[in-house]
Amino acid sequence: MYGHHYTKQTVSNITATVIEDTAAFNRRPLNNRYAVIYLDATYLSIRRDTVLKESVYFALGITPEGYKEILSYQIFPTESAYNWGVVLKDLSARGVDERLLFVPDGLTGIKDTIATVYPKSKHQTCWVHLLRNVAMSVRVKDRSDVLSELKRVYQSATLNEALEALNAFSELFHYKYPKVVDQLMNNSSLFTFLSFPKAIRSSIYTTNLIENYNKHLKRYTKRKEQFPNEDSLNRFLSNQVNQFNHRFITRVHKGFNLCTAELLEMFEKN
Repeated sequence: MYGHHYTKQTVSNITATVIEDTAAFNRRPLNNRYAVIYLDATYLSIRRDTVLKESVYFALGITPEGYKEILSYQIFPTESAYNWGVVLKDLSARGVDERLLFVPDGLTGIKDTIATVYPKSKHQTCWVHLLRNVAMSVRVKDRSDVLSELKRVYQSATLNEALEALNAFSELFHYKYPKVVDQLMNNSSLFTFLSFPKAIRSSIYTTNLIENYNKHLKRYTKRKEQFPNEDSLNRFLSNQVNQFNHRFITRVHKGFNLCTAELLEMFEKN
């Protein structure tokens, strides 16, 4: 699984160390402030009598200074807004008090769940999830045109330009795809990212940052088709997230070094 051979005693010693690391990771105190927190779940195979894919919930935060880390991971049989509430309450209990923006996946109800735990936080709809849903809701022959027009919407430089582009999209497709247009027009979280500094907008209008990590994770799990139990999965995840955090906790994410002062000012206003 890890590309190396170990003796039985070495494996036992490694396992004992990883168990300690897992417990420490899940109870460690967190920073008070995060400019952005991304929420996304992925599915990994685990055996509980039978083998099924279960949800692993990840929360990844970036501080106002641009340092990123995986804040939490939790395992649940399915993905639901209620389970995300459990994750968020755990973050709050461990010290996450001030945050400007949440960027979750496209799960129904998650916006209300976030508002329940963190009522002052802003919410950004993930445009990647949104575009996937739109693509599945229109005819194949129309997808290219529809997605091309939507690209003009989310790539607008200002809120006014984005609203104008959205109105143009509505006029163009409302007759043919009224449900798609209505869902867009009634979504109040499409353009939250435009209220943030320009230097980081490309990083906060989608969950790509955490989804890329999930893809990396799945490449490693292909070496092992399933995990024999939850403890085994926990040890694997603990090892992976600690490696990620050690690698990136001292690296400033793209653009944040240009707008730390602006983000800190936003915290004061919030």
